[in-house]
Amino acid sequence: MFGGKDLGIAQGFGWSFVGLVISALRIYFWVLLVRALVSWVSPDPYNPIVRALVAVTEPVLRPLRRLVPPHRLGGIDLSPLLAMLLVEFVINGIVLSLGMRPRLVL
Repeated sequence: MFGGKDLGIAQGFGWSFVGLVISALRIYFWVLLVRALVSWVSPDPYNPIVRALVAVTEPVLRPLRRLVPPHRLGGIDLSPLLAMLLVEFVINGIVLSLGMRPRLVL
């Protein structure tokens, strides 16, 4: 039972898929946060963890850097912050479009 109604198998899989997408987006949010924090300590660029973080986040951050270039803000890169906001907007959009209540906690 979900919300007082019996769900069919297809609806159950649909809700599971939505939950999986939301969970993946939440994990990506944390990956973006870790990438931003790691960039503050000037990590070794050959470290496999740093390389993995860059490989996963750079396709999203690169277009955002073109919108808000760091050299115009005194070298401050706001692209991770913008990406995290976009991820939260997408998550809340999915949740609200399905009639669920959004979580306000990170």
